[in-house]
This record gives sequence, C-alpha cells and structure tokens, in this order.
Amino acid sequence: MNRAGEFEELRPLLYSLAYRLLSSVAEAEDVVQEAWLRYAAVPERPRSPKAYLSAVVTRMAIDVLRSARVRREQYVGDWLPEPLLTDPYEDPARSAELADSVSMAALLLLERLSPLERAVFVLRDVFAYDFSEVAAAVDRTEAACRQLLVRARRHMEAARPRFEADSRDHEELAARFFDALRCGDVDGLKDLLAADVQLVGDAGGKAPALARTIVGAEQVARLLASTFPRLDRVGARLDLCAVNGQPGALLRDREDRVAYALVLDVRDGEVQTIRSVGNPDKLGHLGPVADAWALQRDFHRSGRE
Repeated sequence: MNRAGEFEELRPLLYSLAYRLLSSVAEAEDVVQEAWLRYAAVPERPRSPKAYLSAVVTRMAIDVLRSARVRREQYVGDWLPEPLLTDPYEDPARSAELADSVSMAALLLLERLSPLERAVFVLRDVFAYDFSEVAAAVDRTEAACRQLLVRARRHMEAARPRFEADSRDHEELAARFFDALRCGDVDGLKDLLAADVQLVGDAGGKAPALARTIVGAEQVARLLASTFPRLDRVGARLDLCAVNGQPGALLRDREDRVAYALVLDVRDGEVQTIRSVGNPDKLGHLGPVADAWALQRDFHRSGRE
C-alpha cells in the first residue's frame, strides 16, 4: 500500500486522537493535515506508520494546547469544546472508553490536565497505546509517562462522573425533554432535571448568550419554557441529534442555518447539565452558520406582536 493509502486508513484514528487532545474540530483537522504533509515528505517510510503519525499528531497537539491556554484565559464567558456530531474512529474493544472520552463533561475534565498529562492519559487510557509508544510520542521515558498517567488519573477520577453505557434510556429521556421544551411545559421539564442542574452557554462574545450559568431545576425550567416555544414564530426549529456522543440538538433558523448546538449531560435518570454552544467560530463545520443576533432581534420582535 502506498503512503496515501496508509494515511487514509489511519486518518480516523488520528483525527479522533487530535480532537480529544484539543477539543477543537478545526484544530484537529489542521493537525491531521500537517501530519500528512510531514509523513509524505519524510525520506524513508517509518517502520510503524501508526506510531510515527500518532507521535507527530501528539507533539503538534501539545504545542497547540500550550498556546491555547493563554487564549482561553482571555475568552469571553464560559468556554466549551467544539461540538462533534460523528466520531470517525471505532474500536469495539474500546467502545466504552471512546464514548466516555468524547463527551463534553470528559473533555472539560481533560482541560484541567497539563498538556503532557492529557496526551499520556488519552494515548494510554483511551486508545490503549503501549507505554513504549506513549513515551515515544511525548518524548519522555516510560517511567516519566507512568508518573504522568498516575497524576492524570488522579485528577480525572476525583471529578469524573460514573459512566453510564445505556444510551437507549438517555435517548428516551432526551426525547421527553425536547418535547417538554417545545411545548413550554415547566413541570414536565422540572421532572427531568436534577435539582442542581446547570445551564451553561458558550458564545465567546460573538452571539447572544447567558450572562451567567443558571443553576437549579426551577430557574432552568422556567427560562427554557419561556424561550423555546416562541422560536416557532421566527421559523427556528430544533433538530435532535447526538452531540459528542450525548443526546443533543441543533437549533436552526428559518433558512436552515445552525445557530446553536445543545448538549444534555444525562446521569442517574436526570439531566445534570445543559450546554449550549453558540460561538459561530465553533459551528462552521456543522454547515452554514446563522446570524444569531438577527435571530434574537426577530425573537424579541415576535414577543411584542
């Protein structure tokens, strides 16, 4: 097989690795493309294309993470990962780890790790690379990688919610949630929300967003119920879909452009967190992006009619 064919076989793995390291669709795509250019240019074919390309992707991602920390400290409002609709890599032997690691909750926990800890954790615990491969990828000794992994696991396990694999129950609960949302059913929403549910919005100062995180079933239910039923008046609609492996939806305007991505964190039979991504810079890979400010103006105008 030629190099292009080898690379295309590995592309889903490399992209999934890069996304978990960076929490960004656009940056993951850039890193994978640069990995191809380097692979195509290397004089001799590496003994293990997978190991070589994984190391290239990991090292570039670590560099991006180090610079991203500064940008995220200056970010306007709450920061959330870029929504991912489809994870291209599948491994039946690692399905639970892969599903858990791509959720918004897990990606936000990974943000707490140092770039090296994050790389070691993702390579070893998510994708099951050998310690020799992990060490080569991050340019550290195996002993150092073991220590990094211990620290990373300690951080992750201290705050990590228990993973629940029964997606069917999640989907049924999500369907009830979105039905209640469309109808403005406050009581119906409250029945599905955890008492301490959080509503978090990320717009980066580039779209209408919450001034702060809303906490509590009563407050969240009333806010949602007063907002979403009126969206029909301005031609907006919700398309239900999986987002980062979790129940979610895309809010589209009358011209079918994406305005927001909504993600539900469901655990113990309740919605624990509702996350909304409206920063247009994070939605471009989902299709044409709506003018959320215009949508908001239409929304307020409809309320006065």
